[in-house]
Amino acid sequence: MPHIPRKRFGQHFLTDAAVIDAIVQAIDPRPGQAVVEIGPGLAALTQPLLARLGRLTVIELDRDLAARLRAQPGLQVVQADVLQTTLASLPGAPLVGHAAWRVVGNLPYNISTPILFHLLNQVQHVADQHFMLQKEVVDRMVAAPATAAYGRLSVMLQWRYAMTCVLAVPPHAFNPPPQVHSAVVRMLPLTEPPPVAIGLLSELVRVAFSQRRKLLRHSLGPWLEQHQFSGVFELRRRAEEVPVADYVALALSLA
Repeated sequence: MPHIPRKRFGQHFLTDAAVIDAIVQAIDPRPGQAVVEIGPGLAALTQPLLARLGRLTVIELDRDLAARLRAQPGLQVVQADVLQTTLASLPGAPLVGHAAWRVVGNLPYNISTPILFHLLNQVQHVADQHFMLQKEVVDRMVAAPATAAYGRLSVMLQWRYAMTCVLAVPPHAFNPPPQVHSAVVRMLPLTEPPPVAIGLLSELVRVAFSQRRKLLRHSLGPWLEQHQFSGVFELRRRAEEVPVADYVALALSLA
C-alpha cells in the first residue's frame, strides 16, 4: 500500500533519480564506514547508501515507515525522534579505525534548525554531515558577515564546522513538491576549534542578534556590563557586521 506523506512530520519524499545519484556521489560512502541516516522515509537514499556500505543505521520517527525499513537486510532501524536520540547511544557504532559517525539525511524543514543544534552538541561524535535542507537555511549556514543571511545560525555553526553548499535541488525532485527550493550542504567539523563553552557563545550570539538592526551597544552592551566585562569590544557595529572569530574571541575572554 503506498505511503501517504504526513504533513505533521514534514514529509517530502525525494524521487528524482539524478538528484539521488548526485547526493550519493557527494557523500561518497565506503564499506566499513559507520553511517547514520536521519529520516530515511521511503529509502530513496537508503538503498544506494546500503548498496555501497553493506550496513546502515537509520533513525525514523514514522512508525509505519520504520516497520517497512526493518524488512531490509543490513539496516539497523531506530524508531525514534532524532531530537531525543544521541549518536553515542546508537547501535552500529563506528568500527575500529573510524572515530565517528558520518551523518546524512533529508531533514524535515519544520525542525531542521533544532536538529542542527542538537547535533552541534554532539559534534565530537561526528566525522562529517551531508544534509538536504531548505535552501534558505543553507544560505544562512554558509553566509558571510555583513550579508542579510548572516545570523545566529551562521555564527554557531561556522565556529565548529567548515561548510559548503554542494548541490541545488528543485521542488519537482520531491513528492509532494515543497513550496521552497532545497540544497545539500557538506559539514566538516574543524579539527582544532577555539575551546569556547557552547552555552556561553550561544547566549552571547542570541543577545547580539536580538536587535540586529541596532548597534550592539543597545543589545550586547548591557549584557556585557551585567557580566562585568572589562575588555575591549567594538560595540559601534551591528550584529551582522561582526565576524565569527570576534564573537568567539569575546566568549573566550568572558570565560
